[in-house]
Amino acid sequence: MSLAENLQRVVSRYDELEDLMAAPDVASTGAFVDMSKEYAELTPIIEGIAQLNSAKGEVANLADLLADPEIESELRELASKEFQELKESISQLEKAVQLLLLPKDEADEKNAILEIRAGTGGDEAALFAAELFRMYQRYSENHDWKFEIMEMSETGIGGCKEAIASVVGRGVFARLKFESGVHRVQRIPTTESGGRIHTSAATVAVMPEAEEVDVHIEDKDLRIDVFRASGPGGQSVNTTDSAIRITHLPTGIVVSQQDEKSQHKNKAKAMRVLRARLFEHQRQQADAKRAAARKSQVGSGDRSERIRTYNFPQGRITDHRINLTLYKLDRIMDGELDEAIDALIAEDKSSLLADIS
Repeated sequence: MSLAENLQRVVSRYDELEDLMAAPDVASTGAFVDMSKEYAELTPIIEGIAQLNSAKGEVANLADLLADPEIESELRELASKEFQELKESISQLEKAVQLLLLPKDEADEKNAILEIRAGTGGDEAALFAAELFRMYQRYSENHDWKFEIMEMSETGIGGCKEAIASVVGRGVFARLKFESGVHRVQRIPTTESGGRIHTSAATVAVMPEAEEVDVHIEDKDLRIDVFRASGPGGQSVNTTDSAIRITHLPTGIVVSQQDEKSQHKNKAKAMRVLRARLFEHQRQQADAKRAAARKSQVGSGDRSERIRTYNFPQGRITDHRINLTLYKLDRIMDGELDEAIDALIAEDKSSLLADIS
C-alpha cells in the first residue's frame, strides 16, 4: 500500500469515527470509550496529514505561478525561493507522518518496574548501583512520576546489591525501556589509595508493569515460601515470618520481598514484580521472533548487553548502541537523561522506518 493510500485510509477511518460518535444512541455505551480513544490516537496523524496536504497545495499554486511567462522577475525570484523551501518541507512532513503511522509498542503507556543489581566490582559496583537508582529517582521526579521503592538490599556503606522500584506516570515505559542492559562505570574509587581507575558495572532491567489481564498466573504454578526478614549483616528487621519468596514453577522465576512488616503487603509486592517479569518474558519471546525479521534495531534488548559507559575522570557518558557521547556526566547523574533517551527513541523510529521502506 502506497503512502497516499495509507493516509486516505486513516482519514476515512477518522471521518467514520466522527460520524459514529455523533450518533445519539452511542454516547452512553462502552463502545463510545473505545471509539474516543481511537479518535484521540488518530488526531495527531490527521493534523500531520493536513499540514502535508496544505504544503502540497501551496507548491501546486506556486508551480502554476512560475509557469506564467508574464510574471515579474522580482516576484518570480520570491516564488522560486518559496517553492524550493516548500518542496524540502514536504519530504520532512512526509517523514513525520510516516513516524506517526508506525505501529506503537502496546506497553509504551504502561507503568514500569525498575530493577538494578550490582555487577562486577564489589563495593564500588554496589555504590554505582545506588547512584543509578538515585539517578532514575530524580529523573522520575523531573517528569512528575511516582517513584516507589519496593525492595532495597543495602551494603551498609551507601551502596546497594539490589534495588527494585515501581515507576508510575504517563508514558513511563516508553521513555525508560531502552535503559535495560549493563551500565559500566570508570572512575577512581574512594577506597583506592593508588589513584588507579577501576571499572565496575551494574545491570538495569526495566519491565512494563503488567495488569492481571495481561498475564494469567495459576495458583498451582506457584510455590510460596515464608521466612524471617533480615537486614544488612543479619540484623533482624522484625521478629515475625513476614518475608515472602514466590517461585513460578514453569519458568523458574523467583521473586522475594521483605521490606514490609506485613506478610500480605510483601506478597502483593512480590506478585506485582512476578507479573512484570512474566509479562517481560512473554514480550522477549515475541521480540526474538520479530528481531529476526528486522534489518536494524537499537541494541539487542539483551540485559547482558553493555549499553552505556559512565567515565567520571572525563565527565562523559557514551551510549554504545548509537555511538552517542555527552560531556555532561554530573547533570545526567542528577537525573537529566532526556537528551540521551530522546536520541535512543529517535534512532529506534529511524530503524523502524528503514525496515518498512
